Amino acid sequence: MQRPDEILTFPYKHVDGNPVLLDVYLPTSPPLHLLSSKEKPREHHTISVPAVVYFHGGGLTVGNRRSWFPAWMQKRISGLGYIFICADYRLMPPATGHAILADIKDVFKFVSEDLNRHLEKRQGAIRVNGDATMLENSGADTTTLNHVPTFHVDSGALAVAGTSAGGLCAYLAAVHASPKPKAVASLYAMGGKFLTAHYLTPKTKPFLRGREILDPNLFSQYLYPFNGLLPTSDSPLSYHPPTSPTPGYPANDRMLIGRLQLQLGVVLDYYTGEHEPSLSAFLRERLASLLDNSTPPAQSDDLQSLIPAKHIEIFPEFNVSSDWPPTCLVHGTKDTAVPPQESLHMYGLLKKAGVEVTMMNVEGKEHSFDYEPNADVIHEREFDMIVEFLHRQLDKGREIVV
Repeated sequence: MQRPDEILTFPYKHVDGNPVLLDVYLPTSPPLHLLSSKEKPREHHTISVPAVVYFHGGGLTVGNRRSWFPAWMQKRISGLGYIFICADYRLMPPATGHAILADIKDVFKFVSEDLNRHLEKRQGAIRVNGDATMLENSGADTTTLNHVPTFHVDSGALAVAGTSAGGLCAYLAAVHASPKPKAVASLYAMGGKFLTAHYLTPKTKPFLRGREILDPNLFSQYLYPFNGLLPTSDSPLSYHPPTSPTPGYPANDRMLIGRLQLQLGVVLDYYTGEHEPSLSAFLRERLASLLDNSTPPAQSDDLQSLIPAKHIEIFPEFNVSSDWPPTCLVHGTKDTAVPPQESLHMYGLLKKAGVEVTMMNVEGKEHSFDYEPNADVIHEREFDMIVEFLHRQLDKGREIVV
């Protein structure tokens, strides 16, 4: 049985011979029905449990499955007796939203078709090593120690979650993943409303938390045509040390690329791969009066017609339908990295489509508020509500598979 500090890592696909990885966190407590059962557990039996698939943030340009890790979510999900999964995905550039969508679909394919085989093998090895930590910590009857189950993923009980760019990934999973997630938890997600000045208008003054305007010449290798830039799905966070002239400043250039794309107003060029001609420049021209707020907001159908048909699949706002899974949206009201209007717009679209959706506005909070000091205390109520939403949706109509 997995210890709380142990992570199981598997490649869910290979791209050009390079593995793209996901991490699996097994339950840190037995499922609630196992703890409450008066029946003696069978030896070496298997239990299929729900799983939450989480995608990390980073503007789609930086990070990996352990960047901006939502420990508050993993702790609560694992404590329910569920499996928590964090997956890498290819980063732009040179990847586009289409490559990222392919990765998202492949995550769900691997989790539903192949992961259990790998879990059985790895958990068998853990059992041989005699790790009974989980049950000892849970307070379960010691007679169960020799009857620790092997956990499998119940492919009929998958949810998806994400923060920031990972929230966009969660939206794409809601539309395209198979099996379809039973629930979506999206925190300050991109992609709820892409055709806005935030993404399309070049900026000449600080616009994100007062941070400086960047010099594009310093990042030429990441700007189109980015000749020789190798694909990657793993770009960990890195900061200059205290002894540096710029202590705490990002040491990984990719940490600044998302902001640079926003500054230049070209996010959608990189997201779609439409650089020549520039999709962003085309949209900027066509939507000029809308972007400067001189005309009323256009209807969604009118805006959709401006996007080439081959790219519609990666715009969540143009893929909302009544079969979208139940969704919990969370956003800080003072977010400057992803405007709260994005989640509000998605909320309205989902409501109109008849989807079960809740919206939590976190008053006065900026982007990534869940990583601020003492966040688990400050936002305990919000965190509990998000996980309770996932728990409720995943257990709905579900039979225990043993």
